[in-house]
Amino acid sequence: MKEVTATGQSVEEAVELALGQLNATRERIEYRVIDEGKKGLFGLFGGRPAIVHVQLKPDPIEEAKLYLLDIMNEMGVEPHIEIKVEGYRADFKITGEKMALLIGKRGQTLNSLQLLTQLIANRYTNHFLNITLDAENYRHRRESSLIQLAERLAEKAVYTKKPVTLEAMPSFERKIIHNTLSKNKKIKTHSEGEEPNRYLVIHPVEKNPSY
Repeated sequence: MKEVTATGQSVEEAVELALGQLNATRERIEYRVIDEGKKGLFGLFGGRPAIVHVQLKPDPIEEAKLYLLDIMNEMGVEPHIEIKVEGYRADFKITGEKMALLIGKRGQTLNSLQLLTQLIANRYTNHFLNITLDAENYRHRRESSLIQLAERLAEKAVYTKKPVTLEAMPSFERKIIHNTLSKNKKIKTHSEGEEPNRYLVIHPVEKNPSY
């Protein structure tokens, strides 16, 4: 049940009755007054009840999930999705068969799906929702490989005394590398280019010449 028409002695009472039927709070509904009602003479004669039509607002997380399921169905993937919501962040953990197809090369398909799912969710809310998609714990494995890559390329930059340019990657992956190397005093990092082709560069830090 996503919408009801309710009656009461007043508009306020009719809305409250509708909330009970929908098991919702006021923040989750929109309503239209069909009839404001009229009190009868001495509260007995000639009165009529107030009538309201109350509708649940779309839930951004649920809409995002339905959108994601539609796309994966077109891909021939039948997943199980577990969602954890904390504040304005939602983590979608996806399991099932054909997860390699869902992840794509270096996570490119998963990253694209994550961006699209986030766009859909944010159509239905005034607060920005940050959505993360993970399939078969890929994000953890990718983070580990990025940390190893960052450390290896930092050593290369120091050894060759030349900047090392990485391939383009999304901002949350660049952040992993930035954070990994932030305490390394021998190098510095920065990003160049425009999204979605923005990439990270690792520079060796020149030592101050001694006099």
